[in-house]
Amino acid sequence: MRHYSRYIWVLLVVAVCCWCASRWDVWFENPEEGAYEPSKVPTRVLLTFGDENGNISRNVSWTCGKEVRPSEVELMDINDNVNPDSLPSNLIPATGEVFESRSGKAAYYMARMRDLKAGHTYRYRVCTGEKKSDWFEFHLPQAHEQETSFLYMGDIQDSIGGIANQLLKKAFKQNPDAAFFVCGGDLTERPTDAYWGETFASLDSIGQTLPVLTITGNHDYLKGVICQLERRFSLIHSYFLDSMVGENQVFTVRYNDIQLFCLDSNREFFYLWTQRQWLEEQLAKSTATWKIVVLHHPLYSIRGNMNNLIQRWMFDDLIREQGVDIVLQGHEHAYARMTNTQTSTFSSAKPNLKPQTSNPIYTVSHCSPKSYRIEFDERFDKFGTGSRYYQKVHTKGDTLFLTAWDANEGTLYDSLYIINNKGTKMLKDCGKDIPEKIEFTPNPDNKKDVAFAERIQEYKQRKHIK
Repeated sequence: MRHYSRYIWVLLVVAVCCWCASRWDVWFENPEEGAYEPSKVPTRVLLTFGDENGNISRNVSWTCGKEVRPSEVELMDINDNVNPDSLPSNLIPATGEVFESRSGKAAYYMARMRDLKAGHTYRYRVCTGEKKSDWFEFHLPQAHEQETSFLYMGDIQDSIGGIANQLLKKAFKQNPDAAFFVCGGDLTERPTDAYWGETFASLDSIGQTLPVLTITGNHDYLKGVICQLERRFSLIHSYFLDSMVGENQVFTVRYNDIQLFCLDSNREFFYLWTQRQWLEEQLAKSTATWKIVVLHHPLYSIRGNMNNLIQRWMFDDLIREQGVDIVLQGHEHAYARMTNTQTSTFSSAKPNLKPQTSNPIYTVSHCSPKSYRIEFDERFDKFGTGSRYYQKVHTKGDTLFLTAWDANEGTLYDSLYIINNKGTKMLKDCGKDIPEKIEFTPNPDNKKDVAFAERIQEYKQRKHIK
């Protein structure tokens, strides 16, 4: 018997080693970063929120050269019927830092613009030494505005020469009221200068005029036994420089009646525990009407029930207890939406509404060229595969509207709204009447593809999808 036990242990060890070898590149291999030279003029200009007062604070970051030089932002407050060319500029000093990556180095700059005036439009350009960027403009909301909209995308991580900029321009043209842009991590494919260049190409004409808010995704980290986030991530997304708790990339911002709480779900257990404490404190003191949590890894995975369990154990009960309205997520490269309700609180006086929501609306979306195989968990209300998606959050008075759009076609894909009636929230699901699109072309030589195609057919039959 002992003789057989040894063979069994040997086979198990061999099997584990083979499995680890097959996953080695996924876990530990980082793409090479080609040698690069930074621009000698200010470039890669990015407008973001500054601190948690999203109505009147902004940061601007950019790169220029290899050495830190005196730099600043020229800022003009534009008033109606005034020629901007005749206005004096306020000079906002910038801080600079040289970051050396695996294959090059560049100087990164950031300027903090605080105590801006609500409802005003500002014109700005960034300056390093004698070199100056083009002029850009941004607008701030009026004080106590009752209506707010923003666009959200999960992973973008576009390939070199991709179409993300085209899709983003189309989305903002279709939604001109959107005041800012949120990404659920993996905005960049990998932390190399070439991919960062592609990211800024994706954000061109948008990231200089509307605040961009992104969180960390797994593709933003360098792989290893302990994953590492490069310093340049925070130098570019500069609000993290002032908001980090220890080494945790966390941030919260209040914009009118919405407050967003940004987490870094890529970290190890100890860091997640610190983030939980931070999130609990921030949620408890928030007075926002609508609370939205943004994190990369879905708390309820659509790729398998055992995925992301640590993140769920760490955050989900807190999110439910503190009355979070929406959880925006990415990572799994498909569209999905889950809502749960308490049937015991159903009001016959409002038959067109669902019962009071017992937990947030959980959504997963992406706008990447890559799509993943998923499981069709019955807890979810709706799925989408084979396309790219973005979502719009729109609040007006006591109502929050959440819509999802097919980014390729520019068509409405999902829709619901929540009414806040003196703290009692009622949900109306309008998306059930919009057909689901589940598209996938399997590789007949790939067993996982074939199995996924079979799951799709079973799901379509169950949901009566053509």
